[in-house]
Amino acid sequence: MGHLKLKGKDLLKLGYPSRSVIKAIAVMQRQFPKRDKNYVRSILSDILKNPQAYVDDLALGEIAEALVSPPAVRRQTLNAQRAPFAIFGKEHIRDEAFNQLYTALKLPIAIQGALMPDAHSGYGLPIGGVLATDNAVIPYGVGLDIGCRLSLSILDTPVTYLEGARDRYAKALVDHTRFGMREVHASPNDHGVFESDAFRSIPLLRKLHGKAIKQFGTSGGGNHFVEFGEVTLTAPHPELDLKPGSYVGLLSHSGSRGIGASIAQYYTKAAMAQCPLPKEAQQLAWLDLDTHLGMEYWVAMQLAGEYAAACHSDIHRRLIRAVGGRIMARVEHHHNFAWKEIHEGREIVVHRKGATPAGYGVVGYIPGSMVDKGYLVVGRGHAESLHSASHGAGRMHPRDAARRMWSPSEMKKVLAQHRVTLIGGGLEEAPMAYKRIAEVMAAQKELVDIIGTFQPRIVRMDG
Repeated sequence: MGHLKLKGKDLLKLGYPSRSVIKAIAVMQRQFPKRDKNYVRSILSDILKNPQAYVDDLALGEIAEALVSPPAVRRQTLNAQRAPFAIFGKEHIRDEAFNQLYTALKLPIAIQGALMPDAHSGYGLPIGGVLATDNAVIPYGVGLDIGCRLSLSILDTPVTYLEGARDRYAKALVDHTRFGMREVHASPNDHGVFESDAFRSIPLLRKLHGKAIKQFGTSGGGNHFVEFGEVTLTAPHPELDLKPGSYVGLLSHSGSRGIGASIAQYYTKAAMAQCPLPKEAQQLAWLDLDTHLGMEYWVAMQLAGEYAAACHSDIHRRLIRAVGGRIMARVEHHHNFAWKEIHEGREIVVHRKGATPAGYGVVGYIPGSMVDKGYLVVGRGHAESLHSASHGAGRMHPRDAARRMWSPSEMKKVLAQHRVTLIGGGLEEAPMAYKRIAEVMAAQKELVDIIGTFQPRIVRMDG
């Protein structure tokens, strides 16, 4: 059966107002391309009789919205005054990141903002930027790599195994991890996330379903990694249920792969069309969560986050099966995401773009470079940081500068000094290109308490 042949006069006969006809035809052709016209007309008739019942429907909500309250394109202006904000570790941050945050704070939807000590410039919000908004989500406030996250599994394996069986751990990383645009597993595992209704109801996600399956259990390029190392727990915490001591740790850093990037680009373009902003702020275009597009992005973002978490779980399962050991505790969290949270009695949307959730008592992990220790932390629920902390050390030098500043031999020397084996990777991720994590942690003492460290020993990256 061919493409659904639905005409404007068919909808006008049903009683559809002319303003909603084009939208209704487009939606039905996307959702029911191979169904007969009578079946589609019966659904359209039901929507027309009670559009309110379909407003929250992922597949058909756009039609109901066009009938009840069609969204209007409104050119937006920036406020003269910035929303309240706080900056942590100002001495570690360059002007470009400050300026990006200052622009975001002038958005009409902005409530509060913060900048973490690892901050540097990015698209829309700076990396290390935190922004609270009123019932609106900014796709580029979340970022291209939706659900980029860290996952640390603490194993019952004796730490001495990392040296005694280093070749075995290195081989496991080579055999069971995949990175970048080209590498995928020969036989991707199945997962319940692929059964999500969002993959069927949202046209963009339906197109991305095959890519999601193909890239499942893989990691991105750039600064994404999987590594084995030494966990040293210095203080107990009920969430971990571990005694202070040393453990083998498996740490991964990656996000939602190609589907997250596609979601970010698609909905940013839609947001820019719906609320045009001045040139300096155009990448901060937002979607009202009361609109269908806003709801659709929110669902897609949540799915990308679930997919990213599932990828990490698959990576850890493959590697632990290869090297042995039992998971005693796991610490994991997104650092590119948006959350609905209650702050001072009010629900707000908190965008953390390269920032770790650090609510009171919340356990998290903040990595250094591939040679520096990272830190297991407990959030202090600091109000001015919007319950956030840095997501790492942060770059001190851009990737292109790093390639010019050091040679491969210089990088190998630094790795050897710290007893770190690197598989893949390149000069753009050289440890020297990153800020010193100890200085970054010193700048956020009021945001988190340290309960342990993780020292990388065998690192796998793209390349």
